[in-house]
Amino acid sequence: MSLKQWGAALTGCAALLLTACTVVDLDADGKPILPADPNAKASFDNQTPQQIAQQTWQTRVLDTATQHALDPAALATQLKTPSATPQSVFVRLTGKVEKVDSSNEREQKLVMIVNGQPLEIQSGPVMRGNAIRDAAGFRFEEFTNQVQFAQLSRAFNREAATHLPKVDDSWNGKTASVVFATTLTNGKADEAAALKLKQETP
Repeated sequence: MSLKQWGAALTGCAALLLTACTVVDLDADGKPILPADPNAKASFDNQTPQQIAQQTWQTRVLDTATQHALDPAALATQLKTPSATPQSVFVRLTGKVEKVDSSNEREQKLVMIVNGQPLEIQSGPVMRGNAIRDAAGFRFEEFTNQVQFAQLSRAFNREAATHLPKVDDSWNGKTASVVFATTLTNGKADEAAALKLKQETP
């Protein structure tokens, strides 16, 4: 093959390669920006726990609580037949505020009677536990980052606190409506955390 023929062949190969390639934009770090796969599972890998909490608050927390919250009777049934492992649920309750525990200003709680038993319901601004995350149905398998999954509970607790009114001693003896998440362990409701809370008009 002559030099001229070799040149023509190489030019043809180069044209074919360029035709087969797709130009991909790069982000600020020089990494390719790939189009989203419409069949891919939703991923939280590139989001902070706070971003996840804010973006899913309505759809996976409030909407789920609205549709699946237990009333006191249904809660009593679940407590009488405890599962082998802790289970988190949403509960809807209207009743008298027996006490406001403001001994720690950052971890205020309401005490209400549920099925004849006092229950402390956290109202923030700091709340503890995994009840909101777990009742909303988030599972470890949805995350590749274990730390991110663990921190999501704290992010949800902080997000919940931003939607709640400030509670003080004036709530004592008043009727209140509350939607909360709680973890059922060995027939007992623990780590109750409020999602919605309002004082009812007499």
